[in-house]
Amino acid sequence: MNFVKTAILLAAMTGLFMAVGYMLAGETGMLIAFVMAAGMNMFSWWNSGSMVLKMHNAREIDVDSAPALYQMVEDLAANAELPMPRVFILETDQPNAFATGRSPAHAAVAASTGLLNRLSDEEVAAVMAHELAHIKNRDTLTMTITATLAGTIGMLANFAMFFRGNRNSPFGFIGMIVAMMVAPMAAGIVQMAISRTREYEADKDGAEICGNPLWLAGALEKIEAYARGTMNEEAEAAPATAHMFIINPLNGRSMDNLFSTHPNTQNRIQALQELGRNWNVVEPSPNSAKPVAPRKPQREVWGRNAGQIRQVDQEETPQKPKGPWG
Repeated sequence: MNFVKTAILLAAMTGLFMAVGYMLAGETGMLIAFVMAAGMNMFSWWNSGSMVLKMHNAREIDVDSAPALYQMVEDLAANAELPMPRVFILETDQPNAFATGRSPAHAAVAASTGLLNRLSDEEVAAVMAHELAHIKNRDTLTMTITATLAGTIGMLANFAMFFRGNRNSPFGFIGMIVAMMVAPMAAGIVQMAISRTREYEADKDGAEICGNPLWLAGALEKIEAYARGTMNEEAEAAPATAHMFIINPLNGRSMDNLFSTHPNTQNRIQALQELGRNWNVVEPSPNSAKPVAPRKPQREVWGRNAGQIRQVDQEETPQKPKGPWG
């Protein structure tokens, strides 16, 4: 059902692109806009990964430069039965993350320094699992194409005044004004709808990949709180990519909240908490802790069957883990 909705919304975005062309230059403009839309879709398909990463000055890391994050993503990708994506770090104090790429074989995930510094390992793993879910569901290509088309529609609207004297325009000067005012807003609405149809599914699938929906619920709560008070300069400069992040990165400088690109964060948290209750995941409570004999922690195992952190008594002999997270 999500695939059908996304196909309809992408068709609506292309139709809007053509409508702007028609308002600016009649049938000729509509034809040019259609050719441009097709070209932009092809360009986005081929360059979807590198394009967005360059916009946000992402820095690629490997197992030597950031072993903990790289190993975590590698284990989570194995849980999701995905090829290992490229891993990037965003140099911003705002905690956030996104995924991009035209296919699982050409995918990348990016996490900000703010995310790595402010969240626990379990919460970071849950965020990375959410982004891997986008890759597995092939949302990354759809969202990148949407960002490209939305940005181009805005660009056409900004150039509307150059077409003022075009005799082919059936709406004349009024059409130019309408194109300038309505087109970017309509593109934002379609972009918002596409993002909202994907986030709930990625939350659920991400919880399956990391093994605990409460980890992602806690991560969303922290990211939402910190993101509202921290400026992301790169995201502010490229607002058409806002829907790709796990939480809307825009705030402060413009009317970013006019059309939210994400579902309400509290609704997402409640859905994850309900999922946790269905899985019988117990949220830790400091008041329920009881004195126990000293225990030796054993490394977490991501995945639905792993549950919370496993611990063993000191006298027990734990099994040798396969890796730091799995």
